[in-house]
Amino acid sequence: MERTSIRLGGVELASSVMNASGARSAERGEILELCAAHRGAIVFKSCNRAGLDTPENLKNRGVEYFQSIAGELTARNKKIIGSVVGASEEEFVDVARMLDRARVNIVELNLADDYVTKSVAPFASFERLKSILGRVRGETGCVLAVKVPPRMPFEPRAIADLFKSMRIAIAVCANDLPKDLVIDIARAKVEGPPRTLSQAHAFFKESENLLGVVAVGGINSGRDAYIAHLTGAKAVQVGSALMKEGAGALGRIDRELDSILAEHDHKSVSEIVGTVRFSG
Repeated sequence: MERTSIRLGGVELASSVMNASGARSAERGEILELCAAHRGAIVFKSCNRAGLDTPENLKNRGVEYFQSIAGELTARNKKIIGSVVGASEEEFVDVARMLDRARVNIVELNLADDYVTKSVAPFASFERLKSILGRVRGETGCVLAVKVPPRMPFEPRAIADLFKSMRIAIAVCANDLPKDLVIDIARAKVEGPPRTLSQAHAFFKESENLLGVVAVGGINSGRDAYIAHLTGAKAVQVGSALMKEGAGALGRIDRELDSILAEHDHKSVSEIVGTVRFSG
């Protein structure tokens, strides 16, 4: 299914479909099951330095556990995205550096979780955000992604410009499309006047094609993935469907996406990224 392969942040991925951090990706057995079931990248559960027992959504064994798994998988040429949380700026830097040394392909800084927003407050001010990103960027050489919260105190343009200036290659954004969205996917056309359709769409429009946008949320089918790509996402992360169906959900969505691309005579998912138009 070469049609669904994509280049994200300079990293060649066999599929634009991947798991969301936390979805069946906390334990070695779960991660190996994902690897066996799907050819795309694997996103580790967000981890901190020593591990967490609470909150439940961030329960993890600590970065050294994921370092070990990363070494095993990168030796098999599997593409890995490590995800970072922390209770301090220093912890973010340390964990990102350790994942970088484990040679994961991309390090995702999870600034969207309540645990992080309450303890580190990365969006308390623009300078605060710049400080955290600058320190991580200065200590790592890998491709960096930032998972942003659904609601931010700053405009997408300001954040996108900051990311570009600090060599942050990827923005992981909410795929919060309107529930009543009417779209003709054959013509890539949405009913109504031009407008911003989602956070992912906003970042795509402001990125000037210098950021890779990843859409997370609401991806339950190949059609959902196709629409996310139309609105600017280069890749999509699957959470709920994976938790409900198991590892096979990723392959199913990938195959459905491939079929829709073929149906509309597209040779690559990259042909449709950001091509949505409006009828008004």
